[in-house]
Amino acid sequence: MSAPRTHLLAIAAHRDDVEQTCGGTLIRMAEKGYRTAILDLTAGEMGTRGSAEERAAEAAEAAKIMLVPERHNAGLPDAHLENTFDAKLAIASKIRELRPQVVILPYWEARHPDHYRCSEIGFEACFLAGLRKIELDGEPHRPRKILYASIYADVKPSFVVDISAQFERRLKALLSYRSQYANRADATGLFPSEEEVAERIRAAARTYGMLIDAQYGEPFVVKETMSVEDVMCLGVKSI
Repeated sequence: MSAPRTHLLAIAAHRDDVEQTCGGTLIRMAEKGYRTAILDLTAGEMGTRGSAEERAAEAAEAAKIMLVPERHNAGLPDAHLENTFDAKLAIASKIRELRPQVVILPYWEARHPDHYRCSEIGFEACFLAGLRKIELDGEPHRPRKILYASIYADVKPSFVVDISAQFERRLKALLSYRSQYANRADATGLFPSEEEVAERIRAAARTYGMLIDAQYGEPFVVKETMSVEDVMCLGVKSI
């Protein structure tokens, strides 16, 4: 693996997906001194509320709140993500450019097709980015670890990140998408209120926080078995 330019890269289908699923973790890692980045695959142009231009401005503001210095967009079609070779090359090119050590993807099962396809495309792009003979600019690179943000999946997490100190900043980042979450008269009955969105986000984070005896948490799944160097340092009490 080549030297990282980015320590942690979150890849998501839409602007505001990262804020909902792993924003607190990005903030916590940035506060620890790691360099973070986001790659949104689409501009969100098919969303019922807001325009692509509005969401671009909101995404930039949210990135600042989350202490993320780089946010990129792959320009793939919203509501029409497909696992094509060209789509994978577009993401693999960014992986070579950013050289992340760790990549966060959406969980591989989801209600929205764009979300589970993002997971598929992202994983395969991570693989392709490391092929030396593929026609891509930049040095071959593969991330060392792939994490799956599982907050909306009905699965037992492999681990939970304590985001108690980062939760309010994460919520502020999400609600900066005024086109999506601000209370509007024309949205009555179609979308939950801003207050309801905040309550749901808080409740989900509280649920996962309780699993690790913390106030708020974000869950993740990994496909491989994790190694423990020192059993004396394991967190969370058994009894």
